[in-house]
Amino acid sequence: MLALLTAFGLVFLVELPDKTMIATLILTTRYRALPVFVGVAVAFAVQCVIAAAFGGVLTLLPERVVAAIVAALFGLGAVLLLREGFSRDHGEDSDAAASRSNVTFLRAAATSFGVLFAAEWGDASQFATAALSARFSAPVLVGVGSWLALCLVAGIAVLLGAKIRDRIRPHLIQRVAGIVFAGFALFAAWQAAF
Repeated sequence: MLALLTAFGLVFLVELPDKTMIATLILTTRYRALPVFVGVAVAFAVQCVIAAAFGGVLTLLPERVVAAIVAALFGLGAVLLLREGFSRDHGEDSDAAASRSNVTFLRAAATSFGVLFAAEWGDASQFATAALSARFSAPVLVGVGSWLALCLVAGIAVLLGAKIRDRIRPHLIQRVAGIVFAGFALFAAWQAAF
């Protein structure tokens, strides 16, 4: 249960200010909420299975090797978060407030799936899921925890829309998450060395 809760908390923190939330917000301004949420949730499920399976394979390696890989994954996640948190280029789609179109449920869900599936490759949450899966030797619990966190973030984006985007400082949260990832990377590197 600790693996599930840790994955949920960490991925939620990482994804709340991430492009995932912004993309979901933008998709929700263009399509109905339910197909967007369904498409996004399915994309997250596939991504979590892949990341957790990769982390599960890591448990077959010697403990020091796993710790080194976990350190590298968290380090890469920290670099991505800090780079994005300090980046000045966070442009928004100029037509994000466009009216919803009368697109079919399947088309809106498929579009949402494609956008989020592509956006999540190499994302900090994917690295966190793989690293936590290896760390706890519990890929199913970590995958479920990560998926629930991603779905919660998507649900917040769908339900609260632009109000959340206006009230949260995404750069600050990304910086804090990046520092936390860096701390995890240093701890794992220390475990690998000793």
